[in-house]
Amino acid sequence: MTTTRTTTSADGTTITYDVKGQGPTLVLVPAVLSTRAWDPLYQGLLDLLSADFTVVHYDRRGRGDSGNTAPYSVDKEIQDIAAVIKDNGGQAYAYGISSGAVLTLRAAEQLPELTRIALYDPPFIVDDSRPPLPDDYVEQLERAIAEGRRGDAVELLMTKAIGLPPEWLAGMKADPSWAGMEAVADTISHDGRIVGTTMSGRPLPAEWKGITTPTLVLNGGNSEPFMHTSGRQLADLLPHAEHQVVPDQSHDVAPAAVAPFLRSYLKD
Repeated sequence: MTTTRTTTSADGTTITYDVKGQGPTLVLVPAVLSTRAWDPLYQGLLDLLSADFTVVHYDRRGRGDSGNTAPYSVDKEIQDIAAVIKDNGGQAYAYGISSGAVLTLRAAEQLPELTRIALYDPPFIVDDSRPPLPDDYVEQLERAIAEGRRGDAVELLMTKAIGLPPEWLAGMKADPSWAGMEAVADTISHDGRIVGTTMSGRPLPAEWKGITTPTLVLNGGNSEPFMHTSGRQLADLLPHAEHQVVPDQSHDVAPAAVAPFLRSYLKD
């Protein structure tokens, strides 16, 4: 049975989460635009992993039922994860997809209570195989939001970060999901700050060699080649990491496909 709870982060922000299962705590760290109400990549994991873990799925600040306290900082997002962990036993594993994977890694850098993590398709760009993010990406996003152009912020995400062809946007805007993305468009810049310079075409930060948390780096077999390149680079950089490929999966990984990898690594 899934239970909805709240906790209070260090700055007083209320963070809402769903929890289900028994066993070690596993925090699912959402990616850009994701909310508990709409998160197909995580919703199935609550059921698939609840026999082995106490699975926690939370709304990141500014989204869904969680609050938001200005000014934004990545450290506050890490404090949110710490608050959720404190409420659920004081130690946890974590799993993140895409920008959620980057947030998970950055949380592991600060939180010793994260004892093992798994990262799926962190979107690092470490070479010239695809265009990097514009240097002023975050500034463009924040300007669009300040001017009330929430749809433009979503377009920036889709074309500059995700790399979709601009001609796809008309069809996407006709889908009801576009309105949902616009509703949380003011948080896209949060993920831009989380990825920082790691989508710039340069090698990953050398200081990450100091992250000693055991880490599983996963890529989908059908995910873009640049993600495989950076996934292997990350696994080589971290002192206690391994790299695995989830066969026949793209960036939108099916919960049933990734669950066995998580169960095997986190229960090891």
